[in-house]
Amino acid sequence: MTALTPGHAKKSLGQHFLFDRDLLRRIALAAGPVEGKTVIEVGPGPGGLTRALLDAKVGRLIAVELDDRFADALQGWPETAEGRLHVHHGDAREINEIQLVAKAGGELPALIVANLPYNVATPLVVNWIKAGDWRGPLVLMFQKEVAQRICATEADHHYGRLAVLTHGAMDARVAISLPPGAFRPPPKVDSAVVVLTPLPAGKAFADLYALEIVAAAAFNQRRKMLRSALKALATSAGTTSDAILTAAEIDPTRRAETLSQEEFRRLATAWRNSSKLV
Repeated sequence: MTALTPGHAKKSLGQHFLFDRDLLRRIALAAGPVEGKTVIEVGPGPGGLTRALLDAKVGRLIAVELDDRFADALQGWPETAEGRLHVHHGDAREINEIQLVAKAGGELPALIVANLPYNVATPLVVNWIKAGDWRGPLVLMFQKEVAQRICATEADHHYGRLAVLTHGAMDARVAISLPPGAFRPPPKVDSAVVVLTPLPAGKAFADLYALEIVAAAAFNQRRKMLRSALKALATSAGTTSDAILTAAEIDPTRRAETLSQEEFRRLATAWRNSSKLV
């Protein structure tokens, strides 16, 4: 492949590339040592982060790349012939991670380390948050605003459905902040690397489906009191919002952004227990 220039980035795929080796190494190791571990990388592009992960001695690295230019180039790397790098040419939104790891001879749980294309970042991370025990820590790059929405807590103006869902399953922190100038071509916004670490079984919330449904309803009308914001959800379940909120021991006049993670968990449990449809 010819030397990469900013012109190789496809706007339609949301591609922005990093080339700073020290920065790429920091990202590769943001969740701790990866030596001997199985890692899934989404959107490797020209392979800067791929090289950093291989140099950090990953056991198996599975690169998921939609762009045929980069998928073909990675197939020619010596680590591919050695069996340490496995390239999957396809859309990350359509993969079966467990099958990919098995095919590569890797081990679970698998880490996910990726400079995510901006146009698919949110749906991918939501799926990974709700994933099963195959999923280990996540080291993911997002637009800074998305990173803030993932890591936010109550009373933060970025706090919403995504943060509530995240904290139901993961510990979340911003590890590295990046200006547009760090990329080629530079995006129009700042970026950030987020580290998501699975919560221990005793601290994770078991019913993420209910947590996501309740949080989405609450924040869909975030300026309204919970009594009003949850009315449609409660009616569809054959109950009332006051009944659900009373069961969760939450004042019906409060608003979504004031609820803690623990209160949202109580609310999700109360909705699940009172619902006649789920």
